[in-house]
Amino acid sequence: MRRFGDGLAVGPDLEGAAEVAVAQACGPLDGTPPDLVAVFVAPGRQGGDAAARAARRATELAGGRTTFGATAGGVIGDGRGVEQEPAVAVWAAVLPQVRVTPVRLTALRNETGIGIDGLPTIGSDDRVAALLVDPYSFPVGGFLERTNTLAPGFPLVGGLASAAAGPGANRLFLDGEAHDRGAVGVLLGGEVGARTVVSQGCRPIGPPMIVTRAERNVLLELAGAPAYQRLAEIVTALPPPEQAMVARGLHLGVAMNEYADDHGRGDFLIRGVLGADEAAGAVVVGDLVEIGQTVRFQVRDAAGAGEDLAELLSGAPARGALLFSCNGRGTAMFDSADHDVRVARSAFGDAAIAGFFAAGEIGPVAGRNHLHGFTASVLAFP
Repeated sequence: MRRFGDGLAVGPDLEGAAEVAVAQACGPLDGTPPDLVAVFVAPGRQGGDAAARAARRATELAGGRTTFGATAGGVIGDGRGVEQEPAVAVWAAVLPQVRVTPVRLTALRNETGIGIDGLPTIGSDDRVAALLVDPYSFPVGGFLERTNTLAPGFPLVGGLASAAAGPGANRLFLDGEAHDRGAVGVLLGGEVGARTVVSQGCRPIGPPMIVTRAERNVLLELAGAPAYQRLAEIVTALPPPEQAMVARGLHLGVAMNEYADDHGRGDFLIRGVLGADEAAGAVVVGDLVEIGQTVRFQVRDAAGAGEDLAELLSGAPARGALLFSCNGRGTAMFDSADHDVRVARSAFGDAAIAGFFAAGEIGPVAGRNHLHGFTASVLAFP
């Protein structure tokens, strides 16, 4: 029988916090050794070495078959989120008939550019992978593009370590070892039954439009008219409060399936609008756009982001989940750091949920893995 538990402890004694969090997470397992343990450490000002000691202590106490984790600016567990103070979150799972394979990846320069060492072979019954990345030493964008080509449709979920704003300061944990670069994760095979959810937290403004002229990441024409003109028409028609949202941050949704009769929630890949040039009639987007794609302008606000997450999580209860929420969410977007985990628990029925506030989130949209911002990426187990 599957069992899940989560725990969280706050305080400057990180090893002591790890002990408390492990006890909380392993309590519901009724003495059964966990097959998978996740440890997330917010070290505060204590640094990576203190976080590594806490993670090692958690690994020893939990006694899991496989343990992985990362440092972060904030962590999630026990139904709450903690930001900007020392804390440890632990998640433990008993997963019968699930094969758990630890993964350790490093980026290496070679004669053709950058290669990835440690790539596992994905078997026919492998179902999903969770990946934690140091953003300063691992080319996550290129890696995701490569995996989309080598293993089309295979989902990756995870996040970028976020504890420190500098190379070499983050730590990644795998089976008692701490690493200051690369990526770690787990490949799950067999009777996994997990589902992935990526809540991008935006809502559309204006109609869907076809890109009729573009150059790389510059939109020049939408539906036969200058892109700037189309945007101005949409914004002018909005009520003043929504115009203010546009001023604070405008996004573009790019439809991932051009053959769909209707594009709804989850069908668009959200990318930021970086700027606009009235004279050139152009809108600059944070990704490549192509002629013939369907796009729709979007705005992000707390109410819309909460509704999006709740809707995407509804209808499929889970007993355990890993949650990677952007560090631009939490109290930066909502009235509480607990927002995303509370929404998830409400949807899943008080499941064991743990994770961290990431510097970027990994998850699939329309069958392809992407690096996101301002999202909540979830791996949920029934």
